[in-house]
Amino acid sequence: MEKDLILYSTEGCHLCEMAFDLLCEVGLQQSVDIVDIAFNDELFSRYGVTIPVVKVKDSELNWPFDISQLKQWLTVNGITYHS
Repeated sequence: MEKDLILYSTEGCHLCEMAFDLLCEVGLQQSVDIVDIAFNDELFSRYGVTIPVVKVKDSELNWPFDISQLKQWLTVNGITYHS
């Protein structure tokens, strides 16, 4: 089953862990598909220096972001979360 949100990440990325923690804070950990860019040349080329990136449809939220920016982005994109 494909999930609504994608978190572009890679192993050992502390910023990616921080982004995932924010997604957990709003109760979306089950709705996130974590994609490791290290195993895909196209994704690595696109996101290699910008991860973590959260994506839904054609909208991306690039790091750095905090909890309020994440909530605002989720709302704009019609994603329901726990406050």
